[in-house]
Amino acid sequence: MTQIIENALTIDVEDYFQVAALAEAVRREDWHSMEYRVEANTQRILGLLSRHNARATFFTLGWVAEKSPELVRAIQKEGHEIASHGYSHQLVYNQTPEVFREETRRSKAILEDITGEPITGYRAASYSITNVSRWALDILAEEGFTWDSSIFPVHHDRYGMPDSPRWPHTLTTDEGHTLAEFPLSTLKFPGYTLPIAGGGYFRLFPYWFSRWGLGSINRQGQPFVFYLHPWEVDPGQPRLDVKWFSRFRHYNNLDVCEQRLSKLLGHFPFTTMSNVLRTQGLLTDRAPEPTHLKTASGLV
Repeated sequence: MTQIIENALTIDVEDYFQVAALAEAVRREDWHSMEYRVEANTQRILGLLSRHNARATFFTLGWVAEKSPELVRAIQKEGHEIASHGYSHQLVYNQTPEVFREETRRSKAILEDITGEPITGYRAASYSITNVSRWALDILAEEGFTWDSSIFPVHHDRYGMPDSPRWPHTLTTDEGHTLAEFPLSTLKFPGYTLPIAGGGYFRLFPYWFSRWGLGSINRQGQPFVFYLHPWEVDPGQPRLDVKWFSRFRHYNNLDVCEQRLSKLLGHFPFTTMSNVLRTQGLLTDRAPEPTHLKTASGLV
């Protein structure tokens, strides 16, 4: 009998103007003046998941959660998992450890205050925990996180730890802490490792290739992780004036992404990342208590 493998479906909840590829056109201090589209787009994804009876992990930006607490509650009410995507979507390796700790703690507190549940999972903006920012893993463990999905085992201009394991595993930090790590999914070819986990790759590759590549991971007896952003199902979003490569990365095939996602949900079984990690024996069933001592409004 063929083993049915549940895969991790993940949504990185951020708005179009917060993406690293568009940072050249939008300053952080101008975010509040931009057209805000993440609520409607996330609700669109929630409806799609409901129709397919799929569960997902929503890595939610603290900035978005602070602005839209009811959106976080709506995600939670639908039975999905809430995890942290940091606070301000800044690349980890461009932050000091002190700033990273403050932002991580702040985001965790905001999400815990909204959900009333411990937030134990994390994903860095643009997968920016790399060999030069491994110190962030120790901070995550010290701040009460038990699992992470920030490491992309590929070569890339913005991210990547190419020598990292490709499958879910227990990671030991430089200071001796442990975290369950679910790296972003890849395909292994002779001399090259190809990203296949979703996002821009899902929009760039033909659908048949994404389906085949993800299926090949299951055929090896492994779960894959798939990620997408709410803005990727929004072809009507404003077009910002950026360089051609950033424009290609961000806007390519937005008009077909939702249809492709619906197909994918029909082809593979999906659940939350914590559920997959438990099945892999990498997480215990006992969840820690919320770790913050202050309310989000009391944090600087």
